[in-house]
Amino acid sequence: MAGCALPGATVPELLATTPDEPYLLGAGDRLRIIVFGQDALSNSYTVDGSGHISMPLIGLVPALGRTTQDLQHEIAAKLRNGFVRDPHVSVEVEAYRPFYVLGEVINAGQYPYVEGLTAQKAIAIAGGFSPRGYQDAVDLTRDMGGVSVTGRVPLLQAVRPGDTLTVRERIF
Repeated sequence: MAGCALPGATVPELLATTPDEPYLLGAGDRLRIIVFGQDALSNSYTVDGSGHISMPLIGLVPALGRTTQDLQHEIAAKLRNGFVRDPHVSVEVEAYRPFYVLGEVINAGQYPYVEGLTAQKAIAIAGGFSPRGYQDAVDLTRDMGGVSVTGRVPLLQAVRPGDTLTVRERIF
């Protein structure tokens, strides 16, 4: 599947992240939007399942797959179009969407994302490996542009909001 996305790239290469890579918004992210001088517009907004936020005056604004800076410019442009003379908008992520841990861990489930998360830390949050859990690598599934990509990654792999980690059963 990954070969179709980028010729010559392996799945772990596709899932690799760099610290300077901008964060792209997704469904479930909670945003703090401040429109300076407009208290009625400044509030917390959640990206809905269709990838939009709904704001007073301007209605639905697409947020899915955009950076906070892109969203700032979009909101300012919409407000400038007959609502606010010179809008100054700030957008920051208040709470990231959750990540998921499945398989051979003590407490599989959904967990709130925290900065600097690795697969190893995510497994620790899920209570650690079960006695049958394979402890050398995990399967990581990530949505990449609407395509779900899964690959075997090391425990020090960075985890992003919305990722699903699956710990396989080890063979004795």
